[in-house]
Amino acid sequence: MPTDPLAWETLDRRIAYTCPGFDIVNESVQLPDGTETEFDYLSESASVCVLPFTPDGDVVCIEEWRQAVDRVNYGLPVGGVEPDDDDLEAAARRELAEETGHEADRLESLVTVEPANGVADTVLHVFVADGCRPTAEQRLDHNESIRVAPTPFDDLFEAIRDGDVRDGRMVLAVSYYQLFGDDDRDAPAECS
Repeated sequence: MPTDPLAWETLDRRIAYTCPGFDIVNESVQLPDGTETEFDYLSESASVCVLPFTPDGDVVCIEEWRQAVDRVNYGLPVGGVEPDDDDLEAAARRELAEETGHEADRLESLVTVEPANGVADTVLHVFVADGCRPTAEQRLDHNESIRVAPTPFDDLFEAIRDGDVRDGRMVLAVSYYQLFGDDDRDAPAECS
Protein backbone atom coordinates (compact mmCIF):
# COMPACT_ATOMS: atom_id res chain seq x y z
CA MET A 1 0.00 0.00 0.00
CA PRO A 2 1.60 3.34 -1.01
CA THR A 3 2.16 5.90 1.73
CA ASP A 4 2.07 9.65 1.43
CA PRO A 5 5.53 11.03 0.63
CA LEU A 6 5.14 13.44 3.57
CA ALA A 7 4.67 10.58 6.08
CA TRP A 8 7.18 10.00 8.86
CA GLU A 9 8.10 6.44 9.85
CA THR A 10 7.93 5.67 13.57
CA LEU A 11 10.96 3.58 14.54
CA ASP A 12 10.38 3.39 18.30
CA ARG A 13 7.87 4.74 20.82
CA ARG A 14 8.02 5.10 24.60
CA ILE A 15 6.19 6.93 27.36
CA ALA A 16 8.64 9.58 28.62
CA TYR A 17 6.37 10.87 31.40
CA THR A 18 2.95 9.94 32.72
CA CYS A 19 0.55 11.60 35.15
CA PRO A 20 -3.19 11.60 35.79
CA GLY A 21 -4.84 12.84 32.60
CA PHE A 22 -2.07 12.55 30.02
CA ASP A 23 1.23 11.04 28.90
CA ILE A 24 4.19 12.57 27.15
CA VAL A 25 5.21 10.23 24.32
CA ASN A 26 8.70 10.18 22.83
CA GLU A 27 9.08 8.72 19.35
CA SER A 28 12.16 8.01 17.28
CA VAL A 29 11.15 8.81 13.72
CA GLN A 30 12.58 8.84 10.23
CA LEU A 31 11.67 11.86 8.13
CA PRO A 32 10.92 11.59 4.38
CA ASP A 33 14.50 12.60 3.52
CA GLY A 34 15.89 9.75 5.65
CA THR A 35 16.92 11.89 8.63
CA GLU A 36 16.34 10.20 12.00
CA THR A 37 15.22 12.39 14.90
CA GLU A 38 13.09 12.48 18.06
CA PHE A 39 9.53 13.79 18.38
CA ASP A 40 7.62 14.34 21.65
CA TYR A 41 3.90 14.93 22.04
CA LEU A 42 1.14 14.97 24.63
CA SER A 43 -1.22 11.98 24.49
CA GLU A 44 -4.60 11.98 26.21
CA SER A 45 -8.01 10.37 25.93
CA ALA A 46 -10.68 11.93 23.78
CA SER A 47 -12.60 14.80 25.36
CA VAL A 48 -16.01 16.41 25.06
CA CYS A 49 -17.04 20.06 25.08
CA VAL A 50 -20.64 21.10 25.69
CA LEU A 51 -22.29 24.28 24.38
CA PRO A 52 -25.31 24.21 26.74
CA PHE A 53 -28.40 26.35 26.12
CA THR A 54 -31.09 27.02 28.72
CA PRO A 55 -34.74 27.04 27.59
CA ASP A 56 -34.43 30.87 27.51
CA GLY A 57 -31.46 30.70 25.10
CA ASP A 58 -28.70 31.60 27.56
CA VAL A 59 -25.45 29.64 27.42
CA VAL A 60 -24.45 27.89 30.65
CA CYS A 61 -20.84 29.10 30.76
CA ILE A 62 -18.35 28.41 33.51
CA GLU A 63 -15.62 30.43 35.16
CA GLU A 64 -12.73 28.17 36.20
CA TRP A 65 -9.28 28.72 37.68
CA ARG A 66 -6.61 27.64 35.16
CA GLN A 67 -3.23 27.25 36.81
CA ALA A 68 -1.29 27.05 33.53
CA VAL A 69 -2.30 30.63 32.63
CA ASP A 70 -2.64 31.85 36.24
CA ARG A 71 -6.16 33.27 35.95
CA VAL A 72 -9.88 32.54 35.93
CA ASN A 73 -10.90 31.26 32.50
CA TYR A 74 -14.32 31.91 30.97
CA GLY A 75 -15.31 28.74 29.14
CA LEU A 76 -17.66 25.82 28.63
CA PRO A 77 -17.96 22.44 30.34
CA VAL A 78 -15.16 20.24 29.00
CA GLY A 79 -13.69 16.95 30.13
CA GLY A 80 -12.16 13.67 29.18
CA VAL A 81 -14.11 10.60 28.13
CA GLU A 82 -13.95 8.10 30.99
CA PRO A 83 -13.99 4.28 30.81
CA ASP A 84 -17.47 4.15 32.43
CA ASP A 85 -19.00 6.40 29.75
CA ASP A 86 -21.18 4.36 27.38
CA ASP A 87 -20.52 6.74 24.49
CA LEU A 88 -19.56 10.33 23.70
CA GLU A 89 -23.04 11.67 24.46
CA ALA A 90 -22.95 10.02 27.89
CA ALA A 91 -19.58 11.68 28.53
CA ALA A 92 -20.99 15.06 27.49
CA ARG A 93 -24.04 14.65 29.75
CA ARG A 94 -21.79 13.64 32.68
CA GLU A 95 -19.44 16.62 32.22
CA LEU A 96 -22.38 19.04 31.96
CA ALA A 97 -23.90 17.71 35.19
CA GLU A 98 -20.61 17.54 37.09
CA GLU A 99 -19.36 21.01 36.18
CA THR A 100 -22.66 22.95 36.15
CA GLY A 101 -25.32 20.92 37.97
CA HIS A 102 -27.44 21.10 34.78
CA GLU A 103 -29.06 18.39 32.67
CA ALA A 104 -30.09 18.71 29.03
CA ASP A 105 -33.29 17.62 27.29
CA ARG A 106 -31.38 16.98 24.04
CA LEU A 107 -27.77 16.73 22.87
CA GLU A 108 -26.54 16.91 19.30
CA SER A 109 -23.04 16.51 17.92
CA LEU A 110 -21.71 19.78 16.46
CA VAL A 111 -18.14 19.08 15.30
CA THR A 112 -15.06 16.95 16.05
CA VAL A 113 -11.62 18.57 15.85
CA GLU A 114 -7.94 17.99 16.64
CA PRO A 115 -7.25 21.31 18.40
CA ALA A 116 -3.47 21.03 18.76
CA ASN A 117 -2.29 18.25 16.43
CA GLY A 118 1.21 19.70 16.11
CA VAL A 119 1.92 18.88 19.78
CA ALA A 120 -0.89 16.57 20.96
CA ASP A 121 -3.07 13.67 19.79
CA THR A 122 -6.10 15.29 21.44
CA VAL A 123 -9.52 14.81 19.82
CA LEU A 124 -12.31 17.14 20.95
CA HIS A 125 -15.97 16.26 20.35
CA VAL A 126 -18.23 19.32 20.61
CA PHE A 127 -21.92 18.92 21.47
CA VAL A 128 -24.83 21.35 21.59
CA ALA A 129 -27.13 20.75 24.55
CA ASP A 130 -30.66 22.18 24.53
CA GLY A 131 -33.16 22.60 27.36
CA CYS A 132 -30.51 22.74 30.07
CA ARG A 133 -31.91 23.16 33.56
CA PRO A 134 -30.25 23.06 36.97
CA THR A 135 -31.18 19.74 38.55
CA ALA A 136 -28.50 19.14 41.18
CA GLU A 137 -25.38 20.46 42.80
CA GLN A 138 -22.07 20.48 40.95
CA ARG A 139 -19.92 17.37 41.45
CA LEU A 140 -16.47 18.83 40.88
CA ASP A 141 -13.23 16.87 40.78
CA HIS A 142 -10.83 17.55 43.66
CA ASN A 143 -8.76 19.89 41.47
CA GLU A 144 -11.62 21.91 39.91
CA SER A 145 -12.61 25.42 41.03
CA ILE A 146 -15.67 26.34 38.95
CA ARG A 147 -18.61 28.74 39.18
CA VAL A 148 -21.56 28.70 36.77
CA ALA A 149 -22.06 31.87 34.70
CA PRO A 150 -25.16 31.77 32.44
CA THR A 151 -24.68 34.28 29.60
CA PRO A 152 -26.99 35.46 26.79
CA PHE A 153 -25.77 34.03 23.48
CA ASP A 154 -25.62 37.49 21.89
CA ASP A 155 -23.36 38.76 24.68
CA LEU A 156 -21.13 35.68 24.43
CA PHE A 157 -20.82 35.95 20.66
CA GLU A 158 -19.99 39.66 20.93
CA ALA A 159 -17.31 38.96 23.56
CA ILE A 160 -15.75 36.37 21.24
CA ARG A 161 -15.95 38.72 18.26
CA ASP A 162 -14.30 41.47 20.34
CA GLY A 163 -11.47 39.16 21.43
CA ASP A 164 -12.51 39.18 25.10
CA VAL A 165 -12.74 35.36 25.31
CA ARG A 166 -9.45 33.46 25.21
CA ASP A 167 -10.59 29.87 25.75
CA GLY A 168 -10.07 28.16 22.39
CA ARG A 169 -12.70 25.51 22.98
CA MET A 170 -15.37 28.12 23.70
CA VAL A 171 -14.32 30.23 20.71
CA LEU A 172 -14.46 27.15 18.46
CA ALA A 173 -17.82 25.89 19.74
CA VAL A 174 -19.61 29.25 19.65
CA SER A 175 -18.11 30.34 16.32
CA TYR A 176 -18.83 27.00 14.65
CA TYR A 177 -22.36 27.05 16.03
CA GLN A 178 -22.86 30.61 14.76
CA LEU A 179 -21.71 29.57 11.29
CA PHE A 180 -23.31 26.13 10.97
CA GLY A 181 -25.60 25.54 13.96
CA ASP A 182 -29.33 25.47 14.44
CA ASP A 183 -31.05 27.78 11.96
CA ASP A 184 -34.16 27.85 14.16
CA ARG A 185 -32.41 29.62 17.05
CA ASP A 186 -32.33 33.41 17.15
CA ALA A 187 -28.95 34.47 15.76
CA PRO A 188 -26.93 37.41 17.09
CA ALA A 189 -26.77 40.61 15.12
CA GLU A 190 -24.71 40.63 11.94
CA CYS A 191 -21.00 41.27 12.33
CA SER A 192 -19.91 44.61 11.00
